Amino acid sequence: MDTRTTIVAIMAALAFTLAGCSSSDKADSRAAGIPPEPDSSQRAVLLVGLRAIDPWLVGDEDEAIDDARNQCSTISGGGDADATAKSRFSYPAHEVTDGEAKAINRMLKAAFCLS
Repeated sequence: MDTRTTIVAIMAALAFTLAGCSSSDKADSRAAGIPPEPDSSQRAVLLVGLRAIDPWLVGDEDEAIDDARNQCSTISGGGDADATAKSRFSYPAHEVTDGEAKAINRMLKAAFCLS
């Protein structure tokens, strides 16, 4: 299975699991553009999606989840999401590429960030 097919499958699974979130959780988080803390299944799907882009993105799983949630705020706020993803997800051992930043944002927009 190629990377794009894997990412699409992961995004579909994550979208399905997010459908179970309560509307009050969504309403509280929507104002800031930050989705609620994912439950264990949502978390697992999100981490798989990030790993499919590049395993370095989830060197610290808790930090990767926090980065993903905060990146949603940038995406919904209209900032330079690609530049922010490069900065937010880069680590001393791995700098995120332009392509990875775009892939991160596509995956988060499609399957994780609130609309």
